Amino acid sequence: MTTFSSRPVNPGTLNRTIKKNPALFGVPFVMLMVGASFLLSNFTQTRYDLHDQTVKQVTKEQELKLDKNRKKFDIREEYFRLSAAADEDWEPKRIQRPKGLPEWGVPPTESPSKETK
Repeated sequence: MTTFSSRPVNPGTLNRTIKKNPALFGVPFVMLMVGASFLLSNFTQTRYDLHDQTVKQVTKEQELKLDKNRKKFDIREEYFRLSAAADEDWEPKRIQRPKGLPEWGVPPTESPSKETK
């Protein structure tokens, strides 16, 4: 059995010219890559310019410089602060009971009865 040769049987004219001058294939490819890079750089620059515009917009607080010394809000710290303040201000006071009512409330008049069938 014979092995296949590395040369095609009928080489085309394009195949022959590329084998003789490999730059004919490489130079247009490199030019395409460099040109695409320059074209895409305009689009990416526009993207970053738009991002910079949104970042540079200053809020009212930043204009007045109110956010420099602001303490970060922590819900747990606020909870403990409010619960401590509630414990300090609260004092239990006993109110007068209506006359004839015993100290610990009224005992039930009827015991709960269970009807069995």
